[in-house]
Parts: sequence; structure tokens; C-alpha cells
Amino acid sequence: MTGARREADRRIGVVGIVVTDRERSAAAVQEVLSGYSELIVGRMGVPYRERGVAVIALIVDGDTDRLGAMTGRLGSLPGVFVRTALTGFSGTETEEEAGPRGARG
Repeated sequence: MTGARREADRRIGVVGIVVTDRERSAAAVQEVLSGYSELIVGRMGVPYRERGVAVIALIVDGDTDRLGAMTGRLGSLPGVFVRTALTGFSGTETEEEAGPRGARG
């Protein structure tokens, strides 16, 4: 894959992670996230004690193959639920291509 093609596949998005069994899965989640740290722009983790879970929100920027590999590994862990929302914005569009404020229809 060429550098230009790989750059065009990059997406900015949000990954939501809910960990229902912290004792069993926290170390494995951390290991996966550390392995894909180049994709993570920002991270917020909140222990939601009232519900007995931990919630992690990630801001990500990377190519769709690597993002899919990361979320797939996370989702395969016991007691870990993952949802991803990727924008159509890759950062390579011109202002006219991206539309108003980067929106896509």
C-alpha cells in the first residue's frame, strides 16, 4: 500500500469501551491499548461504581485496518464491550470536498 493510499484510509473517531469485570480484564485491556498507542489521541477512563463497570472513551486517528484490529482485540476480551464511531473525515480532503464543517451526507 502506498503512503498516499494509507493516508487516505486514516479516520478520526471515537471508541467507547465498557469493562464489566475489571479484575479479570483490566490488565489485558491496558496491554491492547498500549500496543496501539500510536492510534490514541486522547483517553478518559471513569470507574462507574454505581453500575459496577469501568468506561473508557478514546479519541483515535488511524487507518481503518489498524483501528479495526485494535477494536477487534478489545472486543474479544471477556467482559469487554466496544463500539466505534469513525468520521468520514480523513484530513486529506479539500474544504470543498469535506463540505460545511467537515460534514458528509
